[in-house]
Amino acid sequence: MESFHSHNEELSLKLLIVLSRAFHKVAERIKEDIRSHNLNTTEFAVLELLYHKGDQPIQQIGKKILLSSGSITYVIDKLEEKKLVSRKNCPKDRRVIYATITDEGKRLMDVVFPEHKKAVHHIFRVLTPEEKQVLISLLKKLGFSLEA
Repeated sequence: MESFHSHNEELSLKLLIVLSRAFHKVAERIKEDIRSHNLNTTEFAVLELLYHKGDQPIQQIGKKILLSSGSITYVIDKLEEKKLVSRKNCPKDRRVIYATITDEGKRLMDVVFPEHKKAVHHIFRVLTPEEKQVLISLLKKLGFSLEA
């Protein structure tokens, strides 16, 4: 019984290393793709959120893309300088300010997002659709087990 437990612990360590290496390689390829469009990953994440979900309260964006609120303000400032995003006051609550994608931002994402989607697909091309589904299920199972 001890050898099974020991072997299982070794497998857990190996899994951590393999998962970590794969994640870093995927993240690096994603960064390269996004950089090729003159954006950084955070700017892209904000634009992608606004592009697909519409106007968002700036205070809420950080939670949705996993970034601190101080960093979000900086990113919104940068995107505003690039004329891709603008700020809009909430008519119901003056304390709330929305980030909204500009027409220029929409035009950029109309080009960039389909290319990004292809780049992501290219990264995962080695996996069959069935393998992707299994991996999604397993990673969700792992993630959910750590939320409790």
